[in-house]
Amino acid sequence: MNEHTKPLLRREDLFSGARSLVDSVRARSDETEETRRLADETIEVMRAANLHRILQPGRHGGAEAHFSGMVDIVETISQGCCSAGWCLTQYCSHNCLLGYWPAEGQDEVWGTMPDALVAGVLIPTCGKARRVDGGWRLSGQWPFASGVYGADWFIAAALAEYGDGPPIAQMHVVPFADYKILDTWQTGGLRGTGSADVSIDDVFVPDSRALPVEMTKGGGNAPGCRVNPAALYKLPAFAMFSINQSAAALGLAQGTFNRYIEEGRVRVARMSGKSVADYSTVQAKVGQAHTSVETARLLLHNACDLGMAVAERSEVAPMELKTELRAKACMGGVLSAQAVDLLFQVSGGAGLYDKNPISRAIRDVNCMRGHITQNLDVNLSNHGRVLLGLPSADPAI
Repeated sequence: MNEHTKPLLRREDLFSGARSLVDSVRARSDETEETRRLADETIEVMRAANLHRILQPGRHGGAEAHFSGMVDIVETISQGCCSAGWCLTQYCSHNCLLGYWPAEGQDEVWGTMPDALVAGVLIPTCGKARRVDGGWRLSGQWPFASGVYGADWFIAAALAEYGDGPPIAQMHVVPFADYKILDTWQTGGLRGTGSADVSIDDVFVPDSRALPVEMTKGGGNAPGCRVNPAALYKLPAFAMFSINQSAAALGLAQGTFNRYIEEGRVRVARMSGKSVADYSTVQAKVGQAHTSVETARLLLHNACDLGMAVAERSEVAPMELKTELRAKACMGGVLSAQAVDLLFQVSGGAGLYDKNPISRAIRDVNCMRGHITQNLDVNLSNHGRVLLGLPSADPAI
């Protein structure tokens, strides 16, 4: 595959497919929660619908859609099961990221299995890569590997040794047979994501499956751009990552809101016998929750549009914009979390029971808050630093 080909999949068809799966994904959410990983059936129906291929290069049959196509699909699935949406956004983002890799590495992953699922952890301090003839020897242990139980490949970031200089952050693509999954995922939220640890012990990774993080900062300098000329692979990859996680948070908030409204319109308070909808405090919080969700969606799509506009000009986004993308997307996630908080507050005692979906929603959203892309202080303060003329505190973007 040396020539760029027109995408075989269409954004609108994938979005329609996502909407058709919401009920079936929701039906398996209890099983997903209990087993601490996605049900095999959930993984297979999402794979069969090609949802994870929304950002995959067209030369391997992907849709290579506008980045906002991922937001639509992940939000939709997350309305049915947030853990499924969280895993899906990892599969989507890693498929996009692989588009930056050398063509040979892409072909090795997708050549015989174009619908491969790819998990990953992009924390380079978790591993070390030692230079050898033709590639690298990789070792380490990576936590929070969401969706790894259903994955065919794993992207592991590590500190790679280059001669006498300091090590650099580099990513390595490893097949399923070369890593071990450690059952460490016992958590208070996002239980169904199966975000276990991954252990790799002195595995060889050829140069074709290794890529320095520096090559993902946008503008078309990545080796993959020689075969994938679409704007999608000229984005500042790490600056866009907050959008992925916030899309799952948005879907959780929208799904929680939908269920609350459906029940809240007919719910009656036990003590007073009065319609809950008549309480002004409930009305205010419902109005605020709805506005938070709508604002979050606007922020995420705006961030997608701003990033894509620069990439379409084959330009490297200025640092002010990169930090703005992280800040806006993070704010979208925070607003989504606030919406779930507000609805939990007006759910009364019924919201405490595990059988009530809002109980899981509040646990899931609190777990999301631990992700670096959802940390408002980190992302907004870095944006503020750059606006004030200081260098970015995040070397990856």
